[in-house]
Amino acid sequence: MSDFAQKMTDILNHGALNLAMAIGYKNRIFDVMENLERPAPIPEIADAAELDPRYLKEWLGVMVTGEIVELSQTTTGENAYFLPPAHAAFLTRKAGSSNLGVYTQEIPLLTACAMDAVNNGMKTGQGIAFSQYPEFQAFMGQLADAKHKEVLIQHFLPSVEDGKLVERLKSGIRVCDLGCGQGLAVNLMARAFPKSTFVGMDNHETAIRTAQHQALKMGLSNVDYRIKDAAAIDGDEAFCARFDFVCAFDAIHDQQKPLAALKSIHWMLAPGGLFSMVDIKAGTDHRDNLDHPMGAFLYTVSLMHCMPIGRYDNGAGLGMMWGREKALEMLAQAGFEQVEVLEMAHDGFNLHYLCRKKQDKK
Repeated sequence: MSDFAQKMTDILNHGALNLAMAIGYKNRIFDVMENLERPAPIPEIADAAELDPRYLKEWLGVMVTGEIVELSQTTTGENAYFLPPAHAAFLTRKAGSSNLGVYTQEIPLLTACAMDAVNNGMKTGQGIAFSQYPEFQAFMGQLADAKHKEVLIQHFLPSVEDGKLVERLKSGIRVCDLGCGQGLAVNLMARAFPKSTFVGMDNHETAIRTAQHQALKMGLSNVDYRIKDAAAIDGDEAFCARFDFVCAFDAIHDQQKPLAALKSIHWMLAPGGLFSMVDIKAGTDHRDNLDHPMGAFLYTVSLMHCMPIGRYDNGAGLGMMWGREKALEMLAQAGFEQVEVLEMAHDGFNLHYLCRKKQDKK
């Protein structure tokens, strides 16, 4: 078999394996097998997972031939199945930040949401509406929320300017989260820093209503949510120099008018104010990503979601892999003269672009 024939065989096997693993993850089979802590026959796994044994048998066929699950026999000659701890460490919910199993769901979800629309877009160039992706958006929201709960207050904010931002938040400053979604990051910050005031902005009305409801449940009085298009703020006197700190978590590359959104952020910042843009760690040119460990996966997610929604209604269609060089170019066009590009120990997928608005000349 030629090298490329072998590669094609691997692609077909791994693509099928990803789909089956997504089914296993959603149905918590990996978690159940981890908790069993020993090889077990199908009826026992099915009972523990509350699943149909026949479906489970077929699924386990994928897992053993894909070398995810180990196959052995009981003393009575019955097949037994075991998830090695070294595999569980990357597949189950207990794995925390090492959990890669959760990401197996992305491509199947995107296929269900947008396969036909993307095929059409390949011919017409048309973008795809945000509303096409309800299940995927819910999934990504859950991922973002889990990350924020784990790192936002404990790791990310303390890393900004070596803790100086946290001291200012404790004293009381004005903060905006642009593209806030359902508001978890805003609400977490508002609870942690009651002397500061927080505004969450998003153009998705349902998400904003959820954010408002959660803030009310948490008893937060220092939070305000706005249904607002980021691209429409530049030049609005009501928002001129209003905030001391603005953040955007994986939000800019999905904007239909990303440069206008960045200009709006510059407009909203007070002189000397900080903007934290957290976005995907990649280069702009394809050549810069040839060695990216998850390049093909990330480009596929962008093809199926980020680029089409950014291109909707004649938008720019930046895509997830717009890259460092393009990001720096657009930040400069938006007016940011001081930009640091920072690696983050707690997040290997993204870069932190820390931007400061120039102080007014006296």
